[in-house]
Amino acid sequence: MSNAPFAVAVREVTFAYGERQALAGISFSVARGSVHGFLGPNGSGKSTLFKLLSTLVPLQQGSARILDLDLAHDTAAIRRRLGVVFQSPAVDKKLSVRENLRYGGHLYGMSGKALEVRIDELLVHADLQDRQRDMVGELSGGLRRRVEVAKGLLHKPEILLLDEASTGLDPAARRSMWALLKSQSAVTVLFTTHLMDEAAEADHLLLLDQGRVVAEGAPRALMRDLGEQILEIQSNNATQLASDLQTKLGVTASVFDDLLRIEVPNCHELVPKVMHSFGAQVQRLTLQHPTLEDVFLRKTGKRFVAIAKDKGSGGKSRRSRR
Repeated sequence: MSNAPFAVAVREVTFAYGERQALAGISFSVARGSVHGFLGPNGSGKSTLFKLLSTLVPLQQGSARILDLDLAHDTAAIRRRLGVVFQSPAVDKKLSVRENLRYGGHLYGMSGKALEVRIDELLVHADLQDRQRDMVGELSGGLRRRVEVAKGLLHKPEILLLDEASTGLDPAARRSMWALLKSQSAVTVLFTTHLMDEAAEADHLLLLDQGRVVAEGAPRALMRDLGEQILEIQSNNATQLASDLQTKLGVTASVFDDLLRIEVPNCHELVPKVMHSFGAQVQRLTLQHPTLEDVFLRKTGKRFVAIAKDKGSGGKSRRSRR
């Protein structure tokens, strides 16, 4: 096991697909034993970053050390110490839970009693003891995902990488998956996501946009930096309303399409004043605590847009504005 202070240290990494730049000189470090998240909309570079860290594609520019090994030259040694859970399913639906774990263990060179003992341990952590003889194809999406995570943990990796691991799971299944992950305290977890509530599971979070790091820190600290409250006002003439607010109330508002955002101390005190003076121009008014979506908006000047598969639309993509 490495004694390096960081499990992962990335410096000025740039990556391009032809003329399209996916990563634009990003740098970050991941503390050992932590849960580190990468949050970003489609095209932010998080999937490319996952491919690099999981050794699926080689470095182009910059440097990265994983467990104090050079990602550019020590690829094989790094792979032996990683666990990887891909976004696409990697379990056999026609095998039982235990059979999937057993054959997964064989791929890691495990066998015999040691493998069976390890499978028993993970079945307990994943709360799958009663389902171990069930065919994976008969399981719900949440249970199936826990089998995937358990398989990635079989060989006791020092780092576990997850790519959009909980996409498509309901909140209860997502909580169960994270309970399993956090039961493995010796493992450093790195995960990519476009889900705000999942990003909040991280000890440390990187917000990515167009291949760049736009913010980083503990999720609560990032949100706290925006203040206590944010006032949002929807109007059919947002630009004019913003001008009127500045003139009459001395309040500066940021305008995003038909939405005004006001971030000032004690902004709840503005609500009656706004409604008294401009009620006819207000279509909707919302007072809320800052979210990670607000952090992204503040840092990039644009709303967080993610494209995810909608099971109800036959696997077609749907765009969600957050």
